[in-house]
Amino acid sequence: VQLGESGGGLVQAGDSLRLSCTASGGTFNIVTMAWFRQAPGEERKVVARIIWNGSTAVYTDSVKGRFTISRDNDKNTAYLQMNNLKPEDTGVYFCAATPRERWRPNHPNDFDYWGQGTQVAVSS
Repeated sequence: VQLGESGGGLVQAGDSLRLSCTASGGTFNIVTMAWFRQAPGEERKVVARIIWNGSTAVYTDSVKGRFTISRDNDKNTAYLQMNNLKPEDTGVYFCAATPRERWRPNHPNDFDYWGQGTQVAVSS
């Protein structure tokens, strides 16, 4: 499975961005997709995840009410709609996927496929 992200950029606080992650090659076995954020000097941390063949979505507390993860199975694409962006949202955003059934997959080691990342920078 190959993942490719797009949609990052430089915005001001309060602006919105939508990230896209398109999957190719063997997407039929994906169970969960997620978005991770890696801020400068920090570890990669999960922002949101979604069941590929369902609608269950989970968010980290700092983005609840502002970010929405969704997926379009026909397009093999997952999205992360980010509203009311804050400077602390700055980082490289990676999409990730796994074919494994995992209980609350929140760690990078829980995911098998990764995109190359897209930069999001939010100025105050």
